[in-house]
Amino acid sequence: MLRIFSILCCSFFSVAVSASNDVWLLVDTKARKIEVKKGEQTIETLESIAIGRGGAGLKSHRGDNITPHGSYKIGWIGEKSSFRRFFGLTYPSVDDAQKAFAHHIIDEPTYYRIVSAHVNNQIPPQNTPLGGQIGIHGLGRADERVHKSFDWTHGCIALTNGQIDHLSQLVDTGTVVKIK
Repeated sequence: MLRIFSILCCSFFSVAVSASNDVWLLVDTKARKIEVKKGEQTIETLESIAIGRGGAGLKSHRGDNITPHGSYKIGWIGEKSSFRRFFGLTYPSVDDAQKAFAHHIIDEPTYYRIVSAHVNNQIPPQNTPLGGQIGIHGLGRADERVHKSFDWTHGCIALTNGQIDHLSQLVDTGTVVKIK
């Protein structure tokens, strides 16, 4: 039953509404850059991003400081963030939930809450064992020299304040963000 539900949910999820300008973001965690794309064309590149202290890959639990690989959307925008602006991602995704459920990291009710949120085009629960509040943000009052020296976030993608201000003119809720 769970497998059938997963297949149906993923089918519905693929038709979710995206941002109207067809712009999407490709976050390259190895090259430490964000490519702003329109279709397959790169229209801008934001260099020198910072990621989670634990690197990037598969998140195993809240607090692991890993920036998750996967496909997400900007679910909300926090204009009054202590990091200047915060573009909250729809993490955990259905794929994240399926992997976590298969590895007994989350239970069945948590799995269904995550999947249901995506099916209904809502923000998934942010308080699961997988963590939450993953997004793209600026520095706020943080020192830009620290930002350029090492990866410092708890799993987010950080830009300078100038970069996040510029990015805010190009994206909106619903913008697809692919993290690799």
